[in-house]
Amino acid sequence: MPSFQLNIEYWFRLLYDCLRGACYGSISANEFSTFLTRLWLWIIGFGYALSIVGLFAIVYISVRLFQLRAREKEHYSTLIPAPNARTSSPRWRHIELLASGASASEWREAIIEADIMLDELLAKQGYRGDGVGEKLKSVEPHEFSTLSDAWEAHKVRNQIAHEGSAFDLSESLAHRTIARYESVFREFKMI
Repeated sequence: MPSFQLNIEYWFRLLYDCLRGACYGSISANEFSTFLTRLWLWIIGFGYALSIVGLFAIVYISVRLFQLRAREKEHYSTLIPAPNARTSSPRWRHIELLASGASASEWREAIIEADIMLDELLAKQGYRGDGVGEKLKSVEPHEFSTLSDAWEAHKVRNQIAHEGSAFDLSESLAHRTIARYESVFREFKMI
């Protein structure tokens, strides 16, 4: 079986001869170099045009980005006060002071105090039961828009009450729980 060998020099020689005018119907070397020169000029012109368009696009996008950042800074730098941001209840101020403390025992105390306030709130609203859990069970969801917050906060309080110091209360959980109590108290204008 004969082996196949590719002679690259042969193919380059054919291409060279063809470009020099040895191919049938080929163009002359002068015409070909003129064609390549014109083609190269078109490529250069297209490249410059594309570069100019790209430069304008970069400038436009940069200007729009700076405008967007200025609007974002203006929008996000203004603080929107919470509705009824005042805390008129000295008891709630004490709970907030405990919640902002540095130790888990202060956070536990704040949550327990807030749950006692919740119990009093539910009693004032006319709900009956032995504890907060039973009173929350008797609440109709349409009467109490923050019912889920009250339940979640009360569950954390139950874990604290049942597990004591063995319950690993993180700062974020404590603040989230106090925020849930706060939303309930704000709904009923207790604070």
